[in-house]
Amino acid sequence: MHVDLTEAPWRKSTYSGGQNGCVEVADGYPDVTPVRDSKDPAGPALLFPAEAWQAFVTATATGEFGAA
Repeated sequence: MHVDLTEAPWRKSTYSGGQNGCVEVADGYPDVTPVRDSKDPAGPALLFPAEAWQAFVTATATGEFGAA
């Protein structure tokens, strides 16, 4: 699958706390969630099915993966 991300509206997580290194996601893609490393914005992006990304975010928020 190819998704044109040249004009993607990237945003950092509000949980990043201004730390150097975080993931950024791009909103506005109905079927996928593009994700990239904020330290390498020109680098590759991963595309996750939107439902899978939402499940990951929910599991992280509820502590399913343990404390950081």
